[in-house]
Order: sequence, then C-alpha cells, then structure tokens
Amino acid sequence: MLTKLIQFKKRLTAALNGVLIIAVALLVLDVVWGVFTRYAMGEQAKWSEELARFLLVWVSLLGGAVAFGTKGHLGVDYFVSKFDPEARKVMAVFVHLVVLFFAGAIFLYGGGRVVADALAMEQTTPALGWKMGYVYLALPISGFFMILFTLENLIETLATPAAQLHEADAAEEVE
Repeated sequence: MLTKLIQFKKRLTAALNGVLIIAVALLVLDVVWGVFTRYAMGEQAKWSEELARFLLVWVSLLGGAVAFGTKGHLGVDYFVSKFDPEARKVMAVFVHLVVLFFAGAIFLYGGGRVVADALAMEQTTPALGWKMGYVYLALPISGFFMILFTLENLIETLATPAAQLHEADAAEEVE
C-alpha cells in the first residue's frame, strides 16, 4: 500500500509540476509582452501587470504545495538530527500534525471563506474583469494539496520504522 501511495504522490506532483511549468511560461510571456508594449508602443497593456500578479500568486502557492509533496520545503533539522531515531520520528509526526492544522485552518477554511465572500460580493478585477473569487481559489486549492501531501508524508512516516526514517529521507534527497 505504501508503494502505491508513493506512486500516486509522484504522479500528482508531476501533474502539478506540469501546471506550474505552463503557469510560469505564461507569466514570462505576459511580462515580456508588458515590457514590449511599454517600450515599443509607448504604453503598457493594462491587463498584463494584473495577469502577472495573479499568475505569480498561483505559482507561489501551488509551488509551495509541490514543495510539501517533494519534501523540498524549508526545515531547520539541525537539532532534530541530534535526537535518537525514535525521537526524530515523534518530531516528524508532530510537525506533520502542525502543518495539517495550519493548512486546514488557514488555507482550506480561511481561503474558502475568502473565495465565498469575494464571489458573494461580486468583486471583479479592474483590468481583466475576472471575478476575484476565482483568483483567490489559489488558497484553498493549494491548501488541499498541502493537506493531501502532508497526510501522505504522515502515513509514510508512521509506516517507516524509526531507524530507517532518516535513511529514507537521505535517499530521497539523492534522487
């Protein structure tokens, strides 16, 4: 079961990476177009700056979710690495539970409320005319993926013996 879970996580991470590649490509094209219209045509396209801002938000939040999936997020594990293997495992479980709480409370619940409120108030973007609720969807979507990846990491941590846990993380860093 653990191998199927790891394969599912790899496929999901690869799909999210594909979405991120497309979003970054669109962001680059948008910024290039904005610079071109500003300097070649004398006035920047009004929508290009707004689109760049929204794409950057989506790339940042989804990129953070992918970082959780690949265990590439920032962590200060110097002191934890000094613990015995069982204590490291307990700390890893504790960290996963803290991440689950905050991702659920802030990204999923709070982001969902922001989306619902923005859609209820019918807020729209000034240049593109998009509903702001759709722009804010980056919060609950990235929160969902953070929770999913953290649950997978938690299951993997609980299923792996404490002595092998540090070795498994070191092997993933090499890949």
